[in-house]
Order: sequence, then structure tokens, then C-alpha cells
Amino acid sequence: MSKIRIALIEDHDLTRVGIRTALLQKDDIEVVGEAANAAEGLKMLKMVQPDIAIVDIGLPDKDGIELTRELKSIANEQQLLTKVLILTLRDNKEAVLAAFAAGADSYCMKDIKFDNLLEAVRVTYNGNAWIDPAIARIVLQQAQQNPQKLESAFVDTKTIASNPDYVDNLEGIQPYTLTERELEVLQLIVEGCSNALIAERLYITVGTVKTHVRNILNKLCADDRTQAAVRALRSGLVG
Repeated sequence: MSKIRIALIEDHDLTRVGIRTALLQKDDIEVVGEAANAAEGLKMLKMVQPDIAIVDIGLPDKDGIELTRELKSIANEQQLLTKVLILTLRDNKEAVLAAFAAGADSYCMKDIKFDNLLEAVRVTYNGNAWIDPAIARIVLQQAQQNPQKLESAFVDTKTIASNPDYVDNLEGIQPYTLTERELEVLQLIVEGCSNALIAERLYITVGTVKTHVRNILNKLCADDRTQAAVRALRSGLVG
């Protein structure tokens, strides 16, 4: 089984060591590089090309949002596949939305529990966005207020360029395309629930939840749970 290759960019030594030590407890995770600032971090990321970069938003020479923007720009040019998981103490609206607009794939608070960090890493590795429940309300509130603006943070511009009717199609999503159970699962996704919590609330297995989530993503043409939540709110499927 291939390991998830992770690089850490964090200026606080104790925090960086703590994250590394925690991650290395798992056999399916490998820490392939570390850096204490953005300049060293960008060089390191280009060299080791990890699956995931865990990036502190408050780096001393340049914030993690700008680093994320630069990395994603390079990734597009050189076809790098590194995903970015932002780690921060800041849960303000501007920081959250700026991070996703810069291309961040996931967003975690620094006081996250270890099990949740592992979940975030694995969800991100599998190509989905993981948003800390503590800040999910910020993203969803923005989706309710200005869904088209937030949608742009999650939609590849190539998708829109290749399909001019893309945005119009989002608004045409009808409730009957999803089953009653899928709508229930979608509502809980919008509320920021994990698969385990959805399973507990609906009295079904986690495996069944994953099947419903997969069907929901397919029907909404969404790449991940957050994008599905934005589209569901925008189309009025849930409130």
C-alpha cells in the first residue's frame, strides 16, 4: 500500500514536531519534508512534491495563503499534484475565504484533535475538501449569502471554459434527482457533519453513508462535499 507523503511548513518548532510525531504513528503516512518559512517551504515542495502540504497560515516571511497561491500556480504549470491543507489559529471569515480562493484544498484549526487531523489528511488525499467543523459555518454562511462567489473558489476555470452552460446547469438542479435519503444526507453535509456523525444520526452504516455521498457528488457534478454543499444551497435543495 502506498503511503501518503506529507510535507510540513510551520514556523513553530514544537507545533511542527508535535504534528510530525503524531502523523508518524500511522503506517500509511510518511513525512517527506519540513520547513519553517514560506521561502524554504516552496523550494522544498518543488523538490519533494508531496501528496499533501500542511501549511501554517502565519508564516514569518509570507502568509500561508500567498504560499498556497504560488504553489497552485506552479502546480498548474508543472502538473504537480500537491494538495494544501491550511492549519491555523484564525477562524475569521476573511482568512477562511481567502485560503480557499487561493486554492487551499482543506482548512483545519490548530487545536484540532489528532483523529480529526488524520481524517482531514485522508479526505484531502482522496481529492475532497475537509473543513474544520469550527469554521464550516463561515463557508456555508458565505454560500447562502453569495454562492456564486464561493463557487468560484471550488470550480476549476477549465470546467467553466469548456462548458459555458455550467453555472446555468447548477441552478437547474431539481430535488427529484436525489432520493429522500440522499437529501437527508445532503442536509447533514451542509451542516458540516462527518460520515460517522451522519451514520449515527440516520442509523445507517458509515459504508452506506459513503455510498450516498458518492451518489450525491455524481448527481450534483461536484468534486467534493464542500462543493456539493455550495451547490445544494445555491439551487435550494436544502436550506
